Amino acid sequence: MLDVTKLTQAEIRRLGIEALTQALGPAGMARFMQQFEKGSGDYTTDRDEILGNPTLDEIFARIEERRKQSE
Repeated sequence: MLDVTKLTQAEIRRLGIEALTQALGPAGMARFMQQFEKGSGDYTTDRDEILGNPTLDEIFARIEERRKQSE
């Protein structure tokens, strides 16, 4: 096993990408890496703008409305 404590971050990244490519192929490696892309924006602020700050009663009422609509 490789002593990773002696490797730079760049070396670890290169070896990791090589291992993923060998195990998953180039397309699989790319798809795997896409899962770890840093997103943008502020999730909490966006969520609050979209959902507001509903009470539990409001949430349950919305659930009931959707259930009735799907029947």
